[in-house]
Amino acid sequence: MPDFPFRPTRRAVLAGAASVAALLSKRVSAAPANEIRIGNTNAYSGPASAYSVLGKLPAAYFRMINDRGGINGRKVTYLSYDDAYSPPKAVEQTRRLVENDDVLLVFGSLGAPTNSAVMKYMNAKHVPQLFVASGATKFGDPVHFPWTMGFIPSYQSEGRAFARHIVASRPKAKIGVLYQNDDFGRDVLKGLLDGLGDRAAMIVAQRSYETTDPVVDSQVVTLHAAGCDVVVSMSTPKFAAQTIRKIAELGWSPDHYLCNSANSVGAVLRPAGFENCKHIISSAYLKDANDEAWKDDPAFKAWNAFLDAYYVEGDRKDSLTVYSYVVSELLVEILRRCGDDLSRDNVMKQAASLQNLSHGLLLPGIAINTSATDYFPVEQLQMIRFNGERYERFGEVIDVSQR
Repeated sequence: MPDFPFRPTRRAVLAGAASVAALLSKRVSAAPANEIRIGNTNAYSGPASAYSVLGKLPAAYFRMINDRGGINGRKVTYLSYDDAYSPPKAVEQTRRLVENDDVLLVFGSLGAPTNSAVMKYMNAKHVPQLFVASGATKFGDPVHFPWTMGFIPSYQSEGRAFARHIVASRPKAKIGVLYQNDDFGRDVLKGLLDGLGDRAAMIVAQRSYETTDPVVDSQVVTLHAAGCDVVVSMSTPKFAAQTIRKIAELGWSPDHYLCNSANSVGAVLRPAGFENCKHIISSAYLKDANDEAWKDDPAFKAWNAFLDAYYVEGDRKDSLTVYSYVVSELLVEILRRCGDDLSRDNVMKQAASLQNLSHGLLLPGIAINTSATDYFPVEQLQMIRFNGERYERFGEVIDVSQR
């Protein structure tokens, strides 16, 4: 076999690798010039399928955008695949989007465990992983993962907000914690512990569950047996509804704090039975479609008009329908700001340059802010309590920023 005419030095190899990485980040994609390809993975099956609206609604939203001429004259092609809330499946489907479909970015994919499984891959490929549908704190780390950005307030910040309210309202409480045994549940638990500080002994029982568990009845029974008078539930919709029903079945009346990822009226409270949900406490940053205060709100009128025309199957009592509409609209705004420079670099630059951006469906006093060093777009929360029909806001807007 003949020798190669040139044997590159180690420095040359490293320089070449850097050049390839730069090209990968700057190129648009192999899609036609008049097309923008957006990828997504979601749980259309499996234990988190209640979140499937987060994949379905954007498809309808981008159809509307295309009917209106697209984004800067370009049509949107939206590709969403089922990952069944399974990390190995998420890896498979994300690689398919990036390597086969050549998407410009991956947007709004569901879940802490699934997004964690692909985060290193996405950053190695220099492909934007935008508005991850999870509040795991790790998705706001621009130093180590500059191509990954979440949207909602971090789970840790919600845990701290719950701790603050419990200490103020029930300083002698016996707290029981039910959490999902993954990055999501452990993140909220850490925030709760951090918020309690030297009063962490108020937690007298902790029980976790796996996403593959059929029910959480035994965990709830254990918290009840421990004499807890406050329950903090860090779970997804299926298990949140089970918890509410089991608490009622036991004739137990603890103060019940429910994380905002599982506080949907349509997906959780209604299946659990409104009669079992009275006084549940949670947090919010979006307006509640069930709140009569917003019935004449222009932003909700636009949201309703969109649902009437493009997504009639959408559940108007489900906060996930509001959330998905907001992040879809925000992504379109970012792509519009990119103008003719649809490089992956510019997508991230625009996503990290949002200053005091308001949206009509955010609660008053809450705005979107990002920077090159701040990848948490929403960092305010409002405490809410369910009155048997809808949530009511109470207290002041809480700043839960990581800074």
